[in-house]
Amino acid sequence: MSTLFVVGTPIGNLEDVTLRALRILKEVDVILCEDTRVTKRLLEKYEISGKQLLAYNEQKSGASVERVIELLQDGKNIALVSDAGMPVVSDPGSLLVQKVREYALKVQPFSRFKVEPLKIEAVPGPSALTAALSVAGVQINEFVFLGFLPHKKGRETLFKEIAASERAVIFYESPHRILKTLESLQKHAPEKHITICRELTKIHEEIKSGTPPKFLEFFKANPEKVRGEFVIIVQN
Repeated sequence: MSTLFVVGTPIGNLEDVTLRALRILKEVDVILCEDTRVTKRLLEKYEISGKQLLAYNEQKSGASVERVIELLQDGKNIALVSDAGMPVVSDPGSLLVQKVREYALKVQPFSRFKVEPLKIEAVPGPSALTAALSVAGVQINEFVFLGFLPHKKGRETLFKEIAASERAVIFYESPHRILKTLESLQKHAPEKHITICRELTKIHEEIKSGTPPKFLEFFKANPEKVRGEFVIIVQN
């Protein structure tokens, strides 16, 4: 049975990887990577060599879905990884998993082709979302997760919805847009309580809480802190 494994990888600290994930990476024939250079660092740390690495980023520069399905048809076992965390969750992979599952439904159980059934298997691992919630020190039983916010279209409308939300809202942000995000939060939700988790599991990890105006003042006064990846929790 050919299997597409969706494998979680560390979000920062390379020691945050499961034993099962390492075993799968050692056993598969092909590893689909968001960025092969990033994945190579993980493989080198755990002395995993001799693997065929293919870039898969849902862009024309990477392997196509059709190519991946061909490999599965040929009996190859494949691991899909992202640069950090679980694939598909704000990372490439959703289209691939969708198309592989659609193909598997077509060929099973009445396939006329000489192919083995295809399987998609989750190999759970780290997630910046759950990591942030575990250390934020806030009581949240339900929340809305937005992933990365859109760069332009619908962005201001989304901040108005965040301001009006009765539930906590969690999203990711890059260092290139963190100041603009804080400006929008200050404009639409100045009294909201926010927690910002920066560089989770890395050397410079920081978790701070406050209001949008306070954070905007802080980051403008400390531009060296405008680095890394951010998880932002917005609540009443």
